[in-house]
Amino acid sequence: MRRMRAIEIREPGPPDVLVVTDRPIPPIGSDEVLIRVAAAGVNRPDMMQRLGHYPPPPGASDIPGLEVAGTIEAVGGSVTMWRRGDEVCALVSGGGYAEYCAAPAVQCLPVPKGLDVVAAAGLPETVFTVWTNVFERGRLTAGEALLVHGGSSGIGTTAIQLARARGARVFVTAGSAEKCRACEALGAERAFNYRTDDFVALVKEATGGRGVDVILDMVAGDYLRRDLDACAPNGRIVLIAQLGGPTATIPTMTVLLKRLTITGSTLRARSAAEKGAIASAVREQVWPLFESGAMRPVVHATFPLAQAADAHRLMESGAHVGKIVLTIDVRHGAPT
Repeated sequence: MRRMRAIEIREPGPPDVLVVTDRPIPPIGSDEVLIRVAAAGVNRPDMMQRLGHYPPPPGASDIPGLEVAGTIEAVGGSVTMWRRGDEVCALVSGGGYAEYCAAPAVQCLPVPKGLDVVAAAGLPETVFTVWTNVFERGRLTAGEALLVHGGSSGIGTTAIQLARARGARVFVTAGSAEKCRACEALGAERAFNYRTDDFVALVKEATGGRGVDVILDMVAGDYLRRDLDACAPNGRIVLIAQLGGPTATIPTMTVLLKRLTITGSTLRARSAAEKGAIASAVREQVWPLFESGAMRPVVHATFPLAQAADAHRLMESGAHVGKIVLTIDVRHGAPT
């Protein structure tokens, strides 16, 4: 049986529990492809899984990693959209921190023209998340205003660029003056330092007292009450994480008077058919923006696969702007 090197979580704990291991190359189903991985994106759900707080869904690999890019090595019997040798990036439910990764064919996308595989590896998780939450659930349209919490994250840097490219005003919160400047350089109209600024007051000031139409919130907790105040009438709040805690107490009268919508979603546990539908929309609506240069991936740092623990330490430090990516030396089929 052919084998590969991968990163496994030895036990729940700090970054050092990420260790190099030897595993069989995963088999593929009839509707899947096998990707020889050149690079894999690092995301906060990977950290949560490492800590024991976010187990993979049933049937998914226990190897962390939710997005990869590389070359298709093999295709399942019912796959017609891809061939061996195609360069793709893919959203997966696990297994990304490895030399080879199985992926549902419908969750793969071609590497956008003009981008390399390292940049492409950081796209699927963030682009799928932003598209489905901001534009499908949040229904953001041209001329409306968006507030993104965590504007310097991979999701935040994607949301800034995509919302601007589609004609929306964008405001963000970030944790330092340097990160605020980076967000404004990407297209945010204003970036507010959440450590020192009252983002509600500043959002109201910037919008003439009206507030924003959509808020993408990965903090939740106590932020939700302030989100209500920052929303315009008929505003939509979309929750995608709960870094600020799993519970919140809110004044429901504000929801009633402003006719607000509070919604949210997770991506990992959704079916391949649902993710495939998102992939189709992303290919049609977002990929041309990368290929034209209207959007660009923001990769803060890369690490060899064997240094996954260092990549997690950087993410935990919060010092990055954009994505962190693991790389694999595919010339010899071994991690660099």
